[in-house]
Amino acid sequence: MNIRNLALGWGKRLLSLLLSMFLLVTIVFYVSRLAPGDPLVSYYGDRVERMTPAERAWAEDRLGLNDPITVQYIRWLGRALQGDFGISYQYKMDAAEVIASRAGNTLVLGGAGFVLTFSLSLLLGVLCAWHEDGPLDRVLCKLGAVASCVPEFWLSLGVILVFSVTLRWLPSSGAYSIGGGGLGDRLAHLALPVSVVVAGHLWYYAYMVRNRLLEEVRADYVLLAKAKGVTKGRVMFRHCLRSAIPSYLSLMAISVPHILGGTYIVEMVFSYPGLGTLSYESARYQDYNLLMLLCLLSGTVVMVSGMIAQFVNQRLDPRLGVRDTAGVSQL
Repeated sequence: MNIRNLALGWGKRLLSLLLSMFLLVTIVFYVSRLAPGDPLVSYYGDRVERMTPAERAWAEDRLGLNDPITVQYIRWLGRALQGDFGISYQYKMDAAEVIASRAGNTLVLGGAGFVLTFSLSLLLGVLCAWHEDGPLDRVLCKLGAVASCVPEFWLSLGVILVFSVTLRWLPSSGAYSIGGGGLGDRLAHLALPVSVVVAGHLWYYAYMVRNRLLEEVRADYVLLAKAKGVTKGRVMFRHCLRSAIPSYLSLMAISVPHILGGTYIVEMVFSYPGLGTLSYESARYQDYNLLMLLCLLSGTVVMVSGMIAQFVNQRLDPRLGVRDTAGVSQL
């Protein structure tokens, strides 16, 4: 019975994921095509202005843009289910290939930002909890409150002004120098974008880690351990931190959409050749096929991370899973 309920629960999640993805691509498809703009400019460039009405009609027919929107949607959906997402109007090549050529850059930037954010947030959270209400704790909490309110695009412009324009220490755009470069060149181009991604999220998550640790510090079993003479370090690292790690893992899964969105914004400001810049370009120039695949990919990452967070939470609190399977059993 438990296996059956578990299978039904995961089947319900999978069905919810598929339905959500269907709604996402449907909304994006219609909104993108109803938005003002000329997709022919993305494909033909300035030549569109010199086209005759007959040439323009031929170009629209070639790209399938002269059919009703619903017909275009059904045709795109049928091809997408077969793994064919069409060509990019701007790059004149398969949309999946364009994304594959940029995905590695986003994985490096977002992955580095994610790892550094949660490594440092755990360290800062432990320091604040260790020195609760001390000068370090108060300074970090106030600094975090201010830093978390600064928009990432504004912070990006600030670091570019200081470190690229004024001091000229680090490059302000791109993923590498013209003609390529070694590891040092890549790291130099990553320094500012990664710093902004980390600074934009670090303080918020460090504050959450701090609060979670303080909840454990005030728990009855910790008070009992202190009464027995257990040292502060052993209590913090052997008991409190160990108990907070599962919640920390759930927080990491929940944060994926937040950090992914921040990475996209940073990419656009720094002209970093990743999926964020590609998303902006595809939306601006009505590169429909590329935009649809980017939304599908980003939406999948966001929704899967949410499912992972829900799974972790159910492992932490079995009552959530009991309620979920009970609801499924009543169907």
